[in-house]
Amino acid sequence: MVAAVSPAVFEASRTLWNFHLIYDQISPADLIIGLGSYDLRVADHCAQLLHQGLASRILFTGKSGNWTDGLYQTSEAEAFAAHAVELGVAEEAITIEPNATNIGENIRYARAMTGDAVKRIIIVTKPQTQRRAFATVRAQWPDAEATITAPPTSFEQQPTKAYPLEKLIHEMVGDVQRMIDYPAKGYQIPQSIPADVADAFDFLVRAGYDHHL
Repeated sequence: MVAAVSPAVFEASRTLWNFHLIYDQISPADLIIGLGSYDLRVADHCAQLLHQGLASRILFTGKSGNWTDGLYQTSEAEAFAAHAVELGVAEEAITIEPNATNIGENIRYARAMTGDAVKRIIIVTKPQTQRRAFATVRAQWPDAEATITAPPTSFEQQPTKAYPLEKLIHEMVGDVQRMIDYPAKGYQIPQSIPADVADAFDFLVRAGYDHHL
């Protein structure tokens, strides 16, 4: 569902996409944390990981954010939980955190709900927010052994009818800026921005993809 953009915009966007990917090697954990968003494929992946025996519980976190206001009749967390139940996850295996509106709150509120009993976590998010989640959990839940993953969706497959390529590009550009600005605020750990990523970011901002800055 990739809309028509210029080849230069497409390639710059793919550069940001590849930078945002993490896909840690996943091992058994105490808890799967699914970060709410427009993308129900995250709930699919959480359910799959639970069915594979990588954890026995899922915590879904999210109220609404920049991209989901009005998308669901409930909170993101409740919508994700209902979807996971449809995929065979037992309701009693799911915890819902329905108040977070950004990744920092996702992490902090999940940490507050679980306490010291949870040491190893698997964070499941959209492919393009893996690096942001990685940097956030290491700043705001540093004592957790956290791995980051996402549905194995390609760049071309990520846009949806409700969330077209244009919005995806705006999001990825904004998240690069957050990686630059947020460490000084304590929201994320510092990360190096490769030169090709910085060039792609600057190009896309000049091209008008600045709505999420």
